[in-house]
Amino acid sequence: MPEIIEQPKDIPLDNCSIPQQNKSQQTNCGLYSHIRGTNVSYGTVSSLPPLAKVFVEESVALCQPNQVHICDGSEMENKMLVRIMLDDGTIIPLPKYENCWLARTNPADVARVESRTFICTEHQHDTIPTPKIGVKGTLGNWISPSGFDQAIQERFPGCMKDRTMYVVPFSMGPIGSPLSKIGIEITDSPYVVASMRIMARMGTPVLEHLWKQEEFVRALHSVGTPSNGVTEMPSWPCDPERTIILHKPCENLIVSYGSGYGGNSLLGKKCFALRIGSTIAKREGWLAEHMLILGITNPKGDKKYITAAFPSACGKTNLAMLNPTLPGYKVECVGDDIAWMKFDNEGVLRAINPENGFFGVAPGTSVETNPIAMATIFKNTIFTNVAYTSDGGVYWEGMESSLSPGVKVTDWLGKPWTMESGTPAAHPNSRFCTPAGQCPIIDSHWEDPQGVPISAILFGGRRPAGVPLIYESRSWAHGVFIGAAMRSESTAAAEHKGKVIMHDPFAMRPFFGYNFGHYVQHWLSMENRGKVPKIFHVNWFRKGSNGKFIWPGYGDNSRVLDWVLRRCNGENCYTDAAIGRIPAKGDLNLESMKQQIDYDELFSLPKEFWLEEAAVIRNYFESQIGSDLPQEIYNELNQLQDAIAKL
Repeated sequence: MPEIIEQPKDIPLDNCSIPQQNKSQQTNCGLYSHIRGTNVSYGTVSSLPPLAKVFVEESVALCQPNQVHICDGSEMENKMLVRIMLDDGTIIPLPKYENCWLARTNPADVARVESRTFICTEHQHDTIPTPKIGVKGTLGNWISPSGFDQAIQERFPGCMKDRTMYVVPFSMGPIGSPLSKIGIEITDSPYVVASMRIMARMGTPVLEHLWKQEEFVRALHSVGTPSNGVTEMPSWPCDPERTIILHKPCENLIVSYGSGYGGNSLLGKKCFALRIGSTIAKREGWLAEHMLILGITNPKGDKKYITAAFPSACGKTNLAMLNPTLPGYKVECVGDDIAWMKFDNEGVLRAINPENGFFGVAPGTSVETNPIAMATIFKNTIFTNVAYTSDGGVYWEGMESSLSPGVKVTDWLGKPWTMESGTPAAHPNSRFCTPAGQCPIIDSHWEDPQGVPISAILFGGRRPAGVPLIYESRSWAHGVFIGAAMRSESTAAAEHKGKVIMHDPFAMRPFFGYNFGHYVQHWLSMENRGKVPKIFHVNWFRKGSNGKFIWPGYGDNSRVLDWVLRRCNGENCYTDAAIGRIPAKGDLNLESMKQQIDYDELFSLPKEFWLEEAAVIRNYFESQIGSDLPQEIYNELNQLQDAIAKL
């Protein structure tokens, strides 16, 4: 797909047909005149609170659907949506499992499109830092208000002709929780509606609560219609050449066009929960983060809750569903992807998982790597772009041991597949969308409206060299620096060979809703709002001189969490190092491990490596963020370089 390089030309602001959320607007009489002639095929207009009616009214006028469906979230409605998708060929049944379905997308619509994702503010500096002259900024994409309006006018007028417009009221977080927020997504995709029903609390109870508060995030989505009017794959309509995802934080507005897949279309996820969520969090004094939440209980019954921010392919879901190897330890899952954290009246930082389901990457998930996930996903699940088996099941890379003899596999493109095919059976970004409540180790407080108290925050990445298994920050500012300096090995873009170490601050690089320098300042300010947790950095992926992983990971990561718990309880089980506090020999419980651990190599700090690391971090800060980055973070970097010089 071609990238959007230039901003669209300016056009008058009043040409934008997306409604302004203005309480002075007339809300009762106009709606019926706009919808008269447009059949409301399901639900009643009177169920919509006044501002929601305005949003629907304006969206109908803009998109011109054939009919309107106001979602109630019921099982009857879901069965009707499934029937529509079956008739359209969007999904096929998976009789091997209970109430599971497989969707295959247009091959041009398989992942998030970061280059086509924009934040709209009056001034560019409010969205992205000003990079050094001659340096391409990598911390977000800005679009002007007039460019925002033109992008809509070029795509949305009449885009839902001959389609049903679905009105999806949803709550991010338990309905009524002081940490939750409500949204309304308008979409022309039954796949999106069925997926949102899994990923968020959706339907009539949300509308009933919305009558009490009126405020909500507006999210308009269409799979689009190509400009030539030709839909290449009728079972999966999309417009990949013109796909765009827009956010306007000042209006709590999300607009997405052209893609029916993942975070491009399930607008409660990255768009609301992180990009718009982070801007709301800044205004209201809390944090919206790309983090898992887990509870861990030691043999004495002492339980702590931990959040963790890792980039993709760094073991995030595996940690959220950890099966501990340390006897007597128990891990319970609150969430695997997003955490909203706010201080309570006593200054305790509490977190909710704003989602209601897991939208996980399928390849690599197996009974060997994550048996808890595998015990979760084969009921009430929508699979997308995985392979299909002749016994009515699914298959992806990692499931080799569970493939029965004689079973034939059809790949995600609908072609026969064997182990010798030389191509993946499932798309590398294929997904399962499954209810979180089905997880066998779901925490009993995962839907507590007050949230769970957070004792520690982990940052981490995939670092094959130099970075130890774990270290603790010396202070809150040092911990914020660790988050800002996060780097991780990532599969390189096409123009590179092999793998490269990429900057991914706070594991949020694609998801910042505003200027990253201001985001860091907001993190620093949290220390003045309440009792902040301890901050740690972990690296499960360090390799030894033989090229093999030094640390076995998976269930043995419970040994690292054990040390985190002990530090949270104030145990003096650490030694000071140049980069922070690390476990001294004997502080990490390595009893009964199957793999012999080279402790010295696992925690060594090679001087040349760290001199280069600090220099790379400084270059990144100065070239990408410059004076927008708070001086406290530069001070921490200076202290790190001074300490390394003394190694």
